Order: sequence, then C-alpha cells, then structure tokens
Amino acid sequence: MKKLIAFYGSPRIGGNSSILLSKFIEGVRDSKKYEVHEIILRELNMSPCLEIYKCKETGRCIINDDFQKIYDLIESAHTVALSSPVMFYAVSAHTKILMDRCQSFWVKKYFLKKEMSEKDGYFFCVGATKGIKLFDGILMSVKYFFDTFNCKLKESILVRGVDEKGEILKHNEYLKMAYELGKKID
Repeated sequence: MKKLIAFYGSPRIGGNSSILLSKFIEGVRDSKKYEVHEIILRELNMSPCLEIYKCKETGRCIINDDFQKIYDLIESAHTVALSSPVMFYAVSAHTKILMDRCQSFWVKKYFLKKEMSEKDGYFFCVGATKGIKLFDGILMSVKYFFDTFNCKLKESILVRGVDEKGEILKHNEYLKMAYELGKKID
C-alpha cells in the first residue's frame, strides 16, 4: 500500500486550513489506496534549522528532535500533503520550521547528488484577505520546499476571505473539492 504523509501547519486547533486538509484525508481514506500518517506540526518538538551543516556529510540533519521521525516518513512517502494558513503572506511559523529543516533533503539531492524517489504533493491554504497576490509567495515556497525531497506540487486548494475559526465549514464547495481530490489521487 502507498504511504501519504499529511502535515497540518495551522497554529490553532480546528483551523480552517486543517479542516480543508482533513476533508482531503477523508477522501484519501475512503479510496483505500493509501496508508495515511497525519502530523500536527504545532505538537512537535522541532528546532528551527541551526545551519550546523553536518547534513553535508550524510544528507541527514543531526539535531536530535522530532524531525528525525519526520525525515523517515518523508523518505518513505509516495505522496505529501501540506496545509497552512496565510500568515503575513507566508506560511505559518510551524510550517516554516518544517520547510527549513528539510534543508537536509536539499543537501542530499543537490549537494550529495543522491537519488530520491519521486513523490506527488498537494497543498491546502486559507487566507483572511482577498488580495490578488495572496498566494503568490506561498506557492513559490511550497513548490521549492516540495522539490527538496523530489516532490512535485500536483494540485492546490487556495481559499481567500476566510478567517474566523471554523468559517471554512460555511464553504461547502471547498470541502467537497478537497474530499473529491483525496478520493481521486493515485
């Protein structure tokens, strides 16, 4: 069975981006094609990247915290799903820590030139404003974050104008879209 790892990047329990990702996961589980691992980033003991650069020796970060388990899950996954709210036109701090710690994958891929299996990526993001460029910077960051572990961003669901906790539940079209996307992934 294929493996999917889902990262919930919201700093609040029951956040809108988390609800959207959980609908996607519900669809994935209903498809019965994947073993799913759900990771709530705010619950992890994970240091930011400290630029020690011992990863240049092995392609693996030497900081001994919860990232070690995350690293192994990412390596073994076929698909990665990520959610984050918009925080000052960027991802949440919890999500950014994960991204920065994946520098070790970048080193493994581009510096050490080690082969990595290809993966598919999905991104779910909710922002309070309705700005035209609300997701531009975030999408670029997510695309290059996924690239560090040889993951291609296949699809994203991006929602503008939703802020209050649970407000996404009033937008059935996005919940249905996330569920259906989860059901159809290969």
